[in-house]
Amino acid sequence: MTPLRSSSSPNSCPRVFFYVQHLLGIGHLARASRIASALAKDGCQVTVVTGGVPVNGFPGADITSVTLPPVVASSAGFSGLADQVGNPVGEEFLAARRERLLEAFRTAAPDVVLIEAFPFGRRQMRFELLPLLDAIARANPRPRLYTSVRDILQQQKKPGRVEETVALLRDHFDGVLVHGDPNFVRLEETFPLTSAISDKITYTGLVAPPLPPAPAEIFDIVVSAGGGAVGRDLIRASLEAASRVAVDRRWLLVTGPNLPEEDFAALTRDAPGNVDLVRFRKDFPSLLRGAELSISQAGYNTVGDLLVTGCRSILVPFTAGGETEQSVRAERLEKLGLALALPEAGLTTDQLANAVETALSRPKPSNPDIDLTGAARTSAIIRGA
Repeated sequence: MTPLRSSSSPNSCPRVFFYVQHLLGIGHLARASRIASALAKDGCQVTVVTGGVPVNGFPGADITSVTLPPVVASSAGFSGLADQVGNPVGEEFLAARRERLLEAFRTAAPDVVLIEAFPFGRRQMRFELLPLLDAIARANPRPRLYTSVRDILQQQKKPGRVEETVALLRDHFDGVLVHGDPNFVRLEETFPLTSAISDKITYTGLVAPPLPPAPAEIFDIVVSAGGGAVGRDLIRASLEAASRVAVDRRWLLVTGPNLPEEDFAALTRDAPGNVDLVRFRKDFPSLLRGAELSISQAGYNTVGDLLVTGCRSILVPFTAGGETEQSVRAERLEKLGLALALPEAGLTTDQLANAVETALSRPKPSNPDIDLTGAARTSAIIRGA
């Protein structure tokens, strides 16, 4: 194997090359951006390569950003790739992306490469990630290579997928950075061959933000749907619930930037007087700090915001296309008394209204015994500090 690239001293900051592909929501991009910002704050030169539809504010300041021709999931089940207007992508398009990625790697000449999710996920991107792994292996000196992965994985049902993941990790990767707290959930709970890669695993804690400042504006109940591509039913049920319960409370419904325009317009027309409807709020974590209740999906980053701010929460995990990750997270939080969980499939206004009344009758959750320092810890690991 080609020798590893080494920094000039144990605590010097390496050049970091970070690949992240968001296909549906923006959670992967948000988590990766938080890590990249921690690395940059610690003095590292960070290049973040993104392959999804650009999102304002990400990956953040002090970071070199490379944008590949964007692709999105062509279905909620992540079964194919499309360009940002929904057309299936062809080989010429994919070849251009692949060459752009390899060119960015050569230009950055990194000491460390981080690849978000792969090979645990993002199998659709093998057309460019397998050539990237080959380029890393050929580099002299060879950079260290880590996969950056959330704590709860999508359960794999197709034969051979888990074994393929283990083979790629053992053949190419120096480490597996699991962004979670093993006291909350362990990787082996959703990845059955964890024992085969246990020597490579480091838990970083959840990548959560610091406590945000107090909000400039107060909403009693904050409803959010992540990126908005799949949260329309949750927003609609919340809008109807707002006309039936907590009618004396001020509601804010954050639809996400990806909700189709016609859906946003229809929801706006139907909103009762106690509801404000917006696509995005940059101060979302601060709003949670001031709120009495949050209603949301159970995405990694939203849950991190909830744990930091100590807001009451109702979680409606995303389950379309056989997704299981958010359900595991929501169930674990409910078991710990930190949230109420409702099913996404068949969600009714009655169910949501009853949950709102129940949640508001309970005290706010106490500080959870969960490590939330994942961004800083990841930076320390990468820097060898």
